[in-house]
Amino acid sequence: MIDNQMTWYMIVLSALLVNNIVLIRFLALCSFFGVSNRIEISLSMGMAVIFVMTLASAAAWIIWYFFLIPLNIEFLRTASFILVIATLVQLVEMYIKKTAPALYNALGIYLPLITTNCAVLGIAILIIDYRLGFLNSLIYTISVAAGYTLSIILFAGIRERIEMAPIPDILKGSPIIFITAGIMSLAFLGFAHLFGL
Repeated sequence: MIDNQMTWYMIVLSALLVNNIVLIRFLALCSFFGVSNRIEISLSMGMAVIFVMTLASAAAWIIWYFFLIPLNIEFLRTASFILVIATLVQLVEMYIKKTAPALYNALGIYLPLITTNCAVLGIAILIIDYRLGFLNSLIYTISVAAGYTLSIILFAGIRERIEMAPIPDILKGSPIIFITAGIMSLAFLGFAHLFGL
């Protein structure tokens, strides 16, 4: 568990590697498997998730501490956070559609799926549950999103190599992808012991 006394270094290290949102907590797997077939698309998806997750967490923190708690309506947390996330994703989608139509077409259905990306909602809830201050919550959120981006880019690079590798027919497609994701997850588990966490 993260508390406010933790150094920024430990927050970043924990969120990026030790508790990687995809490979350790197993959130955001839909976009992880769906968009990770090319590095360029994975990078774009990672940047969109960093942007949306950071804004959503900042908005969630403000809503929680300045509206829900003072009005004693904490039970509306999940509903209000989902509303904020959906609004932010729609704004990002409209922006990308207007400024980068090729990227918009490449991301396809996975861009609107950020709305239902459990990692975005999960982090908005975690920063409240961990009782992080505003600055620490932003650092934590950016680190988590960077961890998502790191894992999806690494996975995309491996998938590009796998396409050129001689793989038995029985393992082609989904089986080798799931095996690869499992091995990556095991590798990330090693960071906890490496850093003594």
